[in-house]
Amino acid sequence: MIGFDGTVPFVAEAANPLNGLPKMVMGSQPIDGGHYIFTADEKDDFLAKEPKATKFMRPYIGAKDFINGGERWILALQDAEPSELGSMPKVMDLVGTVREYRSKSKRPGTRKLAKTPTRWMLNVLPPAAFMFIPNVTSERREYVPIGCSEHPAVPSNSSTVLEHVDLGIFGILSSGTHMVWLRSVGGKLESRFNYSSGAVYNTFPLPDGGTDSLKKLEPLAQAVLDARAVHRGETVADLYDPDKMPLDLRRAHTKLDKAVDRLYRKEPFNDDHERLKFLLERYGAMVQKNQKILSDKQLKPKPVKKPRAKPKDQKLVPEPETKAKKNTKKPKAKTRAYSGEC
Repeated sequence: MIGFDGTVPFVAEAANPLNGLPKMVMGSQPIDGGHYIFTADEKDDFLAKEPKATKFMRPYIGAKDFINGGERWILALQDAEPSELGSMPKVMDLVGTVREYRSKSKRPGTRKLAKTPTRWMLNVLPPAAFMFIPNVTSERREYVPIGCSEHPAVPSNSSTVLEHVDLGIFGILSSGTHMVWLRSVGGKLESRFNYSSGAVYNTFPLPDGGTDSLKKLEPLAQAVLDARAVHRGETVADLYDPDKMPLDLRRAHTKLDKAVDRLYRKEPFNDDHERLKFLLERYGAMVQKNQKILSDKQLKPKPVKKPRAKPKDQKLVPEPETKAKKNTKKPKAKTRAYSGEC
């Protein structure tokens, strides 16, 4: 950012999206000691002994699984009825093991979680297809690899999750422009980039028109997914290695990049330095706009109730004497405390 004219805004983490994008969440975090997680072979062996557990076994996708390939499964018992759990002795053995594992933890939160051993620390089970971004990505990649998966897959906490699929959002996040933003404001784990919703996703400035403008990217985003599908047997690590990226996938991303640039402005950018400067200026304007909205809400005067006017002094007129009436009403019965009976 050195060499920019004017004031360069400091990009601060935001708890919620400043750009109008839907909120992303962290993936599921079981804190189970690995007892609910299975490889493909382990899953097959377990279900051979406990076939009733099949309905509770779900594909489990972490960052490494998505990037390097691999297959893992997780036992999701959140919706299991007590009678179902009781009919699966092998599952109950695992539940007991997880309870014991958590109860021995030094962390109070984990020990508390031992009381609900069929639930995880973070329970993110998208009801439909969803998108996810690995929390760590190689510094060599030209694009952030965005994943899409179908229900009933479960994303792990090694990724940030959008609990539905939006091709327009997929397109803008898969662009070189978004990668420029990640390189500049994201954190680092060793030399790799650390993607977080607070620092990167929530602060990323969108083109004019906000999320509505992203609809123009949908066919180009689909073209990227189609190009990936042609090479279904390849890992994402190889597909997004700049030295190995297939030509059709590179062309799809190049077309997407050009369309994203046109959403921001008519004139093409000379380089990433100019692109970043432009994004930072938009970020500054976006922050000011959000601050004004917040300020307006805080400064909006609350309606004040007018005090009641005091009655004018009136002369006291004695009421006419009346004969006292006999109380003919029956005394109210004492209310009994609710006993829980019908």
